Amino acid sequence: MALAAKGPLSIKVRKAFSGVITLSRLDKQARTCHVGSVVSEKYERLRTRLKELGSCLVAYSGGVDSVLLAYVAGDVLGDKSLAVIADSPSLPRRELEEALSLGKAFNFPVRVVRTREFENPDYLSNPKNRCYFCKHELFTELEPLAKAEGFAAIVYGENASDVGDYRPGAQAASEFEVRAPLKEAGLTKAEIRELSAQLGLPTAEKPQMACLSSRIPYGEAVTQQKLSMVERAENLLRDLGFYDVRVRHHELNNNPDALQQKPTVHLARIEVGQSEMSKFLQGDNSTNAAEALKKIGYAHVTLDLAGYRRGSANEIIKLPAAEAVRLV
Repeated sequence: MALAAKGPLSIKVRKAFSGVITLSRLDKQARTCHVGSVVSEKYERLRTRLKELGSCLVAYSGGVDSVLLAYVAGDVLGDKSLAVIADSPSLPRRELEEALSLGKAFNFPVRVVRTREFENPDYLSNPKNRCYFCKHELFTELEPLAKAEGFAAIVYGENASDVGDYRPGAQAASEFEVRAPLKEAGLTKAEIRELSAQLGLPTAEKPQMACLSSRIPYGEAVTQQKLSMVERAENLLRDLGFYDVRVRHHELNNNPDALQQKPTVHLARIEVGQSEMSKFLQGDNSTNAAEALKKIGYAHVTLDLAGYRRGSANEIIKLPAAEAVRLV
């Protein structure tokens, strides 16, 4: 990911935008950029929410939402805001490096904490609410940190587009009274990307990312070995030039009731964006990808013809209506 250099932001103004917002970074002169009037109003609402908090810890991941939140919190609150990223085997190394680089490039402090969800058998068994145990562990780490260092609130990057999606981590956020300023301001994912672009944040065009454990089907155990295979496979595909990429990791021959256990066989189900499907099938791309993934340890490499789509792991879940609504 290319990072913008420190200093004045270079902002492209589109003629269709009518609103103006003012950036008042503490160590820079005030400057303005143009956005649509609705987004401008929501941006000011976000700044007001953060100012009302007085101080906050930002649950930071380096993704589109949390980068915007950490940046604006730093702009509004200065040293009364701190971004904290959780490091564990489910976080790709490239993502950690980029998240830390973004903090340096855009002058908001980032601290790394080590979380221990991999010591929790409830997490490792990979139930459909696995994300609950991950977020619970994260907020268990952040709560005493916030109290010890005098931060008034913990905030995270839930946004208005997340409402109605199956996201059990929101239950943990509710239990710890974690705030969601982006959602409170009414900012959707598309608006967050638009606003990020206007603010000069390189994450404006970053593909959506989820933790590596999300690549393992529910009910199949999460292990560090599997996540390492997934990480290497996705890095390889991105290095080949693919943008929206998921490698879903499946196990074959893992029947626990079998009288004689057979060696576990790993299958990779590749998802790429619909617009990239033809590229994957052109020339030697698919053959090269298959050969490379087999060297990682996958016996079978397949392409999902439905392409990448958000939350495909949830497609097999049949939810009652009450559970389909995200808890807040």
